[in-house]
Amino acid sequence: MKEYVITVKETTNPAILKFEANHFLTQHQNYEFKNIDEAKNSPLAQQLFYLPFIKTVYISGNFIALERYGIVEWEDVKDEVAQQLVEYLNAGEPIVAEEPVVKQVAVTVYAEVTPNPSVMKFVASRKIVPTALEFKNIDDAKDAALAKALFHFPFVKEVFMDENYVSVTKYDMADWEEVTLELREYIRDFIADGKEVASTQSIVQKAKVAPSHSNRSATLDDTSKQIIDILEEYVKPAVASDGGNILFQSYEEENKRVNVILQGACSGCPSSTYTLKNGIETMLKNMMGDKVNEVVALNG
Repeated sequence: MKEYVITVKETTNPAILKFEANHFLTQHQNYEFKNIDEAKNSPLAQQLFYLPFIKTVYISGNFIALERYGIVEWEDVKDEVAQQLVEYLNAGEPIVAEEPVVKQVAVTVYAEVTPNPSVMKFVASRKIVPTALEFKNIDDAKDAALAKALFHFPFVKEVFMDENYVSVTKYDMADWEEVTLELREYIRDFIADGKEVASTQSIVQKAKVAPSHSNRSATLDDTSKQIIDILEEYVKPAVASDGGNILFQSYEEENKRVNVILQGACSGCPSSTYTLKNGIETMLKNMMGDKVNEVVALNG
């Protein structure tokens, strides 16, 4: 157990006296209490305010500084106060009920335009989620704290996240020039504060939306599995760079149609139809021959 020793030191203000301890009293935080009500989280300060001449209590690092009223001189009471502090500290009594210091996460976030004029992509310098997550409204985001918070901005329509970025779809009521900086700073601060972006429950639920490389169902036919592999390897990296995502939904063998779901910036994008037909559909036809006739986006 620590044994405390108090050394009394004068300050440039004759009303204030410092009582230095040989051990740290706080975890690098400073406290100032003007009265006993303000000192509710400091039992030591509360006890000091029972002395009728104490005006202000400062607790910082390894010292306690006390400001007195003019009813006494420090020379008359300093030894008594020092002794009281020694007895209090060596009894192991609490000093200050300190709030835990939240260590900030080093992160930068920059905004990036996408082919969809309604969507802005906010890219973080670190991974924020393990898989793609799409939220159409605030109820959908009940288990994803960052998405839920973003929906409180009146202009936010949809939120999509994947790996190290967040794509935000806005309503027409706002221009990106007016809101991009505010959103970028909010997302950066949220991540920097170490808050949970999305709960494990939310991630598991969203991962069940459609099969992918990592969770292909054993009941899928070989053609479907091959399509998934092509989408994952060749298509997803390209659409992710634009702030979007593509999910395989189903393959209809009778008419050789591939059904997909577009997410993020790809959903509702004016150029998505062109990309779907002239990019993805052409690729699948070239790589899979007559097994594919067309690719259709179920949500646009």
